[in-house]
Amino acid sequence: MSKKRDIHVVPHDDGWATRKEGAERVSSTHRTQNAAINRAIGAAKKDGLEVVIHRKDGSIRDSDSYGNDPNPPKDRKH
Repeated sequence: MSKKRDIHVVPHDDGWATRKEGAERVSSTHRTQNAAINRAIGAAKKDGLEVVIHRKDGSIRDSDSYGNDPNPPKDRKH
């Protein structure tokens, strides 16, 4: 079984990018963070992964799981 590979939304030279954890290259680039988030969510839902959203400084802003999470969060934001 392969290791889970989260999808990260990260700052990029041309705006924002999506990158699977452990990948050397970005999967896609976008002008806005919102566009990158939407692309990452679509891929995460398809593959049952987690989306990790970063700020411009690289710190983590938020994350959401779109898979079969054995320990789902108890937050009420969604």
